Amino acid sequence: MQFTRNSRTSKSFIGLIVKIGLLSIIILFIVFFLNQIDFPSPKKNIEKIVPNENFKVVK
Repeated sequence: MQFTRNSRTSKSFIGLIVKIGLLSIIILFIVFFLNQIDFPSPKKNIEKIVPNENFKVVK
């Protein structure tokens, strides 16, 4: 009886590279299309008055 070794290292390595490439292309397209959307900026200016007593003098 003869045992055969099923080695798929080259196929699995190529498949992994293809999957990583497709995933990176999809992520790049998502970032590109999100960049094209013009989100509105806030119209109200945000001002917060910070009292002087919260500051510590460091010498």
